[in-house]
Amino acid sequence: MKTYSVKASELKYDWYVVDATGQNLGRLSTKVAAVLRGKHKPTFTPHMDTGDFVVIVNADKIEVTGKRLDDKMYYHYSGYPGGMKSINLRSQLAVHPERVLITAIRGMLPHNRLGRKMFKKLKVYAGPDHPHTAQQPKKLEL
Repeated sequence: MKTYSVKASELKYDWYVVDATGQNLGRLSTKVAAVLRGKHKPTFTPHMDTGDFVVIVNADKIEVTGKRLDDKMYYHYSGYPGGMKSINLRSQLAVHPERVLITAIRGMLPHNRLGRKMFKKLKVYAGPDHPHTAQQPKKLEL
């Protein structure tokens, strides 16, 4: 029995749209990261980008459990002494709700060139509208 490895010429990318309304942040992120990697396909190859494009809408309606809204912090360092900035999840959702999902999903992808290539196939929007209707995305049930 020979091992099958997919070739770059055989790759086919689909587009999926995910509605984040009422979804748990971590559970949604893991499922989307798996689709971006291509682990849902039988032709998954770890060293190739076999994943699909994912469009997430309604990112501002994501939910978290417990006290995470006040306890989870996002940090940014400017590079200067005393330049550490922090913002909690509640404030981040109010100002930039798409960044919460982007940060969660980016951390679940490989931290190398392949992961950066996979991450470019993620599109996140705070509201219900997105400019990718021409690609005819299919609804992804999670």
